[in-house]
Amino acid sequence: MQNESYKGYALWGHAIAQQEELLERKRYAGSGTITRDNRLVEASAVLGVFDSEQEAEDAGVSWARAWVDSHG
Repeated sequence: MQNESYKGYALWGHAIAQQEELLERKRYAGSGTITRDNRLVEASAVLGVFDSEQEAEDAGVSWARAWVDSHG
């Protein structure tokens, strides 16, 4: 899980391992969460499936930044 502070909000990027078959390459679903003062503000649905944990987390944080820019 990746997090950062942005304009008074805490942004979180999540990576959830996705692997249906044992021999299948592991991929990661990405999502984002926004909190303020330890309270949930908004959470995304799955934003996509990515080849690395880092890419999935980055997508979540990017989504959260965009949400704050348009709603915060």
